[in-house]
Amino acid sequence: MNFLAHLYLSNNNSELAIGNFIADFIKGSGFEDYSDTIKTGILLHRSIDEYTDNHPIVLKSKKRLQPIYRHYSGVIVDIYYDHFLALDWYKYSSIELRKFVDNHYELLTKQKAILPKRTQHMLPHMIAHDWLFNYQFFDGIQRVMQGMASRTKFNSKMDQSINELKLYHDEFRIEFHEFFPDLIQHVQQTIKILNP
Repeated sequence: MNFLAHLYLSNNNSELAIGNFIADFIKGSGFEDYSDTIKTGILLHRSIDEYTDNHPIVLKSKKRLQPIYRHYSGVIVDIYYDHFLALDWYKYSSIELRKFVDNHYELLTKQKAILPKRTQHMLPHMIAHDWLFNYQFFDGIQRVMQGMASRTKFNSKMDQSINELKLYHDEFRIEFHEFFPDLIQHVQQTIKILNP
């Protein structure tokens, strides 16, 4: 899953959301200076990623992309799934997407000093281009894919993956909505384990 889903899956807990948001920028056990709840958020993020990567519905989505995008298929599906979460946000939250996104931009900005340096560098771009809200639009996804493609060492072709999103939109959308309730249940169980 990508940024929007990780924030959504943080149980409306600010510190959990921070940990869940920064986890990709922290390697190994390099999070000892953070609060217990932020640490839990980092561990939750890793559990979400592992569960997602191995779920049969996600594997089905990735398989559709693998002939063209190979090992980048998982990254692309993560972004596709954030697109469908944003697009069908009302199915999962009573808080309007605009309000949810703005609240989290404000939270992350206020806590910028404790974020990893790479996250601090990325955050102003995320807010300026309103990534989280714009995931619902094809143009927003296209910009994200172009940015990702520009940062890959090899020609990932990720900037072209908007084509498959449009072509198989209904199929990916169905798969996301089949998968996401399973992930929500997994997160609820994981939070109980991490916070006994």
